[in-house]
Amino acid sequence: MEKYWEIIRQAYQGYANYLWQEITFQYDYKPWWQNYFWALIGISLIFLAWEWLRPWRKDQPKFRKDFWLDAFYMFFNFFLFSLIIFNALSEVVADAFTNLLGQMGLKNLVAIKIGSWPVFVQLFTLFLVRDFVQWWTHRLLHKVPMLWRFHQVHHSVEQMGFAAHLRYHWMETIVYRTIEYLPLAMIGFGIDDFFFVHMFTLAVGHWNHANIKVNLGPLKYIFNNPNMHMWHHAHDLPEDRQAGVNFGLTLSIWDYLFGTAYIPHTGKSIKLGFPGITSFPKSFFGQFRYGFRKKNQ
Repeated sequence: MEKYWEIIRQAYQGYANYLWQEITFQYDYKPWWQNYFWALIGISLIFLAWEWLRPWRKDQPKFRKDFWLDAFYMFFNFFLFSLIIFNALSEVVADAFTNLLGQMGLKNLVAIKIGSWPVFVQLFTLFLVRDFVQWWTHRLLHKVPMLWRFHQVHHSVEQMGFAAHLRYHWMETIVYRTIEYLPLAMIGFGIDDFFFVHMFTLAVGHWNHANIKVNLGPLKYIFNNPNMHMWHHAHDLPEDRQAGVNFGLTLSIWDYLFGTAYIPHTGKSIKLGFPGITSFPKSFFGQFRYGFRKKNQ
């Protein structure tokens, strides 16, 4: 037990030091432009300016409903949660899992060693596998009642904007990372240039939720986009689509391949949310606790 407390202590200390180095640029192990903290803020400011200059829904306020709540979610989910819970928890679980593999006579789970492949091919493989796993995970969040109660936090958005991308319950991070772990471990995940994949998918996620309109042409069948994702957040869906539509995070191709794509029209001004949203908690702490409450509480 002492071993795991030490892992937790080191994880807290290590992440706290990492976060401070990110904020202050006090590091020498990577180029300055791979600073995740300021890259996230910079990308967010670009989309904020884009929404203000070229809004799709021109009657929507510049600081839309719950914008500041979503801004807080950005810092909580991407930084504070990692510092408070996730980093230490993931270190403990990874160590316990490695020990379990050792007891089974396995050194690792690597089935395909992609480390020898060209970097671009590694990045593309990582991106494709991760996005496919996340698509199925997203479907689970809608299909499993217990997971849906956590995912409702994200769907409580009533006016769409880029920052809506950042509003989600911290349990989603645990669900996504847990399910991702095995397939990514099996392809020998661990390349240094993952930063580029992560920032690309982050930017596409901002774009999907943003109050902007861009005509992708045929590329709409490959990449997710604001028009498509608007319908994912629709309050009212057909009876045969109540489990959700348009589950793609970065790529839309999975929805077209598996028959979950749904864009009946532009969806520019459709009602967002879900049945019962009027009684859903509006505050961060209310949403924080919601998924853990008894269903009829």
